[in-house]
Amino acid sequence: MPIKKDIIWRVGLVYAVVMLFALMIVGRVVTLQLFEGDYWRGKAQKISQRDVIVRANRGDICAEDGRILATSLPYYQIRMDFRAAGLTDEVFKSKVDSLALCLSRFFNDKSKNEYRRLLWNSKYKKKSNRYVLINRRKVNYNELKVIKTFPLFRLGKNKGGLICEQENKRQQPHRNLATRTIGYLNKEDNNKLIGRVGMEGAFESELKGVDGVSILQKMSGRWLPVNMVEPKDGNDLITTIDVNYQDVAESALYHQLVKYNAHHGSAILMEVKTGAIKAIANIGYDEKKKVYRELYNYAIGEATEPGSTFKLASMMALLEDGYVGPMDSVDTGNGIYRFYNAKMRDSHHGGYGKITVQEAFEKSSNVGISRLVDEHYKNKPREFINRLYDFRLNEPLGLEIRGEGTPKIKYPDDPTWSGISLPWMSIGYSVHQTPLQTLTFYNAIANDGKMMKPKFVKEIRYHGEVISKFDEEVLKSKICSGQTLETIQNMLEGVVLRGTARNLRNSNYKIAGKTGTAQIADGKKGYGHKVYQASFVGYFPADDPMYSCVVVINRPNKTKGFYGNQVAGPVFKSISDKVYAMSYSMHPERKNEEEEGPKVPISLNGSKEDLDLVFDDLNIDITNPKIQTEWVVTSRKDSVIEYKYRRVKNFLVPNVKGMGVQDALYILENVGLRVQVRGVGSVSKQSLRPGSNFRSGDRITIDLS
Repeated sequence: MPIKKDIIWRVGLVYAVVMLFALMIVGRVVTLQLFEGDYWRGKAQKISQRDVIVRANRGDICAEDGRILATSLPYYQIRMDFRAAGLTDEVFKSKVDSLALCLSRFFNDKSKNEYRRLLWNSKYKKKSNRYVLINRRKVNYNELKVIKTFPLFRLGKNKGGLICEQENKRQQPHRNLATRTIGYLNKEDNNKLIGRVGMEGAFESELKGVDGVSILQKMSGRWLPVNMVEPKDGNDLITTIDVNYQDVAESALYHQLVKYNAHHGSAILMEVKTGAIKAIANIGYDEKKKVYRELYNYAIGEATEPGSTFKLASMMALLEDGYVGPMDSVDTGNGIYRFYNAKMRDSHHGGYGKITVQEAFEKSSNVGISRLVDEHYKNKPREFINRLYDFRLNEPLGLEIRGEGTPKIKYPDDPTWSGISLPWMSIGYSVHQTPLQTLTFYNAIANDGKMMKPKFVKEIRYHGEVISKFDEEVLKSKICSGQTLETIQNMLEGVVLRGTARNLRNSNYKIAGKTGTAQIADGKKGYGHKVYQASFVGYFPADDPMYSCVVVINRPNKTKGFYGNQVAGPVFKSISDKVYAMSYSMHPERKNEEEEGPKVPISLNGSKEDLDLVFDDLNIDITNPKIQTEWVVTSRKDSVIEYKYRRVKNFLVPNVKGMGVQDALYILENVGLRVQVRGVGSVSKQSLRPGSNFRSGDRITIDLS
C-alpha cells in the first residue's frame, strides 16, 4: 500500500508539473497573441525586412526658353566592403596593387603605396570597420563609370566590394546668373535637402516631389526587393528669366560697381504689360574674398531711402489733387531754402531761380518739389500721405519669394513726425522702398496706370507637360487719372531730353525715367559720414513701352562720382541698348516695298535728251515729256519725274547747280567761260552768280559735293 501510494503521489506530481508547464505555455501563447503580438511581429520584420527610402528627383528650374537654371545631378561617394562574401584573400591579394595604382592616378592625391596601405589595413587590421571610405571627393556619373573598370571594382559589389553611395547635388549651369533669386538648398537633420531661399524655397512643395519606399526581404542571407512604392519626381519651374537679358544686366552692373568701387548694387528688368521679371541682378563686394559676387537679394530685400526717384509720387500727388500744373512756376531761389531749423539744398550750385513745375521735376530740384508739397499740404499732411497710400506705396508686393523688404511711409500721428517730415519725405527721405517696389510703381506709369504684380514663374511642368500656368496679377487697375498720367509721362521723357539724364539720350529710341541721388545712413555713424546711393528708374521705348528697368548702386566711391545719372544711368542705358538691339519687335516696322510703290531715283539736272533715254530705259514716267528745251531741272513728284525749264542765255552766267560735272563743263565752256572744278559729285556752288553778265574768257569756279 505504501508503495502504491508513493507511485500515485509521484505520478500525480509529475502530472501536475506537466499540466502547470502546459498552462504556462498556453498562457504565454495567449499573451504573445493578444498582448505582445504586434511588438514581436515588428521585431521579426525588422530582422527579416527593412524599408529603404527612394528619394524623388527634384524638379528643374528653367529660364523662359527652357534652358536650365538649376538642376540636380547625381554624385557618388566611393566606399569598399572588405567583408564582401566573394572578396577572398586570394582575390584581394592578387589585385590590391593594381587597384592602389589606379586610385592614385585617378584621385591624384596620394601615392600608390599610401592607397595600398589603406586597403591592406582595412582588410586585415580594421575588422570592426566594414565599409571604408576610399576618398572624400565625390565623383560624377562619368567618373563612376571609369572607377567601375578598376581591378577588384570591376568584379561588382559581392566579389569586388565596391559600394557607391549616391547623393544628388543642386547645380546652376549658368553659375552666378540670378543665383540669389533662383535660391539654394539647406540640409536637414535627416540629410534631406530642402529649399529655403529664392524660388527654391518659394516653390519647395512643387519642386521636391514625393519620395518612394523600397521594401527589402532577407532571403537565404541576402536582401532582395519584394515591393516598392515608386517615387514621384518633382515638377519643373519655367521662370520668366531671359538668360541673355540676365547676362547683360549682370555684366553691366558688375563693370559699373568695379568702376566706382561701390559696395553693392542691383538691376531689374521687367516686362511692362505683364510684370514678368526678365532679369534680376544682385552683386555685392565680399570683404573676405575681395571679389564681387551675389551675396544678398538687394533688389527684393533691401528697403532704403530712395531719394529723388520718389519725387514722381510727390509730383503725381500734386497733379492728382489739382494743386499745380506743369506750366505753373515755383521759385527755387539760390538753391537753398530753410524749413524751420533745417536747410534744403539743390545740387545745382546757385539754384535755378524761378522755374516751371515741369522744369523743377526734370532738373530734380529739391527746393522746388519740397516747397510745392509744403505749400499745399503743410496744414493737411494726411491728405498727402493718404494719396501716397492710394498709390499703394506703403504695401508690400506680396511676392512668392521670401524676404521682401517692408516699405515705410509714416503717418502724421507717428511720434517721429515733425515740421520737416513733409518736405523731406517729398524728395525721398524718411521713406523706405526696395528697388523692386520702386520699379513696380514706375512700371504702372509705363503701363497706362495699371500696376502689375512682379511675376517670376510663368508655368509649372511635369515631364514636359504643362500642368499649371501663372496668369498676370493686377495690383491696382488705375493708379491715377488719365490727365495726370499723360503729364507725368511727358515729364519723365523730359528728364532724359532736357533734364538730369540728358546723357542717356539716343537717336534710336526714347527713354523715360528719373534719376535719384540719396545720402543714406551709414550704420551707427548715421548721416554724418557722407554715403550715397545712386539710382535710375524708367522705361523704354517711351512712345510704346515694352520694358521698365531700375538700377540702384549703393556706396560708390564719392571721389569718383555718386550722382544717379553718372553712376546708375549708364547701367540702365547699357541694358536698354542691348535689349533694344536683341528685340526686333521694338524696331520700327519697315513698309513692304510693294506697298510703297515704285521707287524713283534722285536725278541730276542736265540734258533733256540724255535724261529721256535713262528714264525710258528705267521705265520711269515723266509728267511733261514734250517740254521743248535742251536743258532741264528734274524733281521727284510721287512716283514720277517732273521736268522744268533751264534756259541758257548768251552773255549771262548759266545756272549749273545740281548738274553733273560733265554737263556743267559743257554748258560753261560753250558760253566762253574758263572753268575750275573742286571736289567730286554734283555742282553745289558756283563762284559767278547765275544770270550775271560776264566777258568771254572770265574764270568761274564750281564746287562739287
